[in-house]
Amino acid sequence: MAGYADDLALAHVLADSADTISMARFRALDLRVESKPDLTPVSDADTAVEKAIRSTLARARPRDGVLGEEFGRSAAAAGPGSRYWVIDPIDGTKNFVRGVPIWATLIALMEGDTPVVGLVSAPALGRRWWAGRGLGAFAGKNQHSATRISVSSVRRMTDASFCYASLNGWADIGRLDQMMDILLGVWRSRAYGDFYGYMLLAEGALDAMAEPELSLWDMAALIPIVTEAGGRITDLDGRPTADKSSVIGTNGLLHESVLTALARRS
Repeated sequence: MAGYADDLALAHVLADSADTISMARFRALDLRVESKPDLTPVSDADTAVEKAIRSTLARARPRDGVLGEEFGRSAAAAGPGSRYWVIDPIDGTKNFVRGVPIWATLIALMEGDTPVVGLVSAPALGRRWWAGRGLGAFAGKNQHSATRISVSSVRRMTDASFCYASLNGWADIGRLDQMMDILLGVWRSRAYGDFYGYMLLAEGALDAMAEPELSLWDMAALIPIVTEAGGRITDLDGRPTADKSSVIGTNGLLHESVLTALARRS
């Protein structure tokens, strides 16, 4: 466990550097934005943040590999191993480029296929969330001003606050009707999107969130935070999440109900 505490401390150092870079470019008049091959935007802040994190990791963790959204996978300088860091330099780039403050840097440490450390830093919101396996989940302005967080105890869908990112993806996979039934049946529904809904889930401010497709860098940092807060994350079939996976995150008590509600209909 001590090793994860050290890695978590390093994640905070990485996030401090990332926050300095990203906040200097947020709402900058000369911000440069391009389109990637998948037509999603990438700003000069995305690339600068990832480069800075990679540079620090190369010095501080030469035995660890790196996977980043903008520059792909890099093997460890000291040779192949089971540990690697997963970086999303700015999750919510569309918000970032439009001046919406809901965006964050996501930093995770993987051991094999398992995320063991996760940190989400949203400097424009003045908030950060983090967790290490067996260490609990926390939120606050920084590591020294933190509160332990936990999921809600809501047990019924009719009492639940449900979060989703958008409806288009559910239409694409043929489950829009299932999603609409959920939204009409729960106590409250909101589309916060990206990392933010999962962090509200971990804090107990909402009770469930689902998305039809995410990449590993979108979700790796979120998994330790939600699970250490007492929640559960799987794909639509109830299996542990993986790259390019659907995701259901809940307080645990509602998980089977959400799985059933989103199941494919014959």
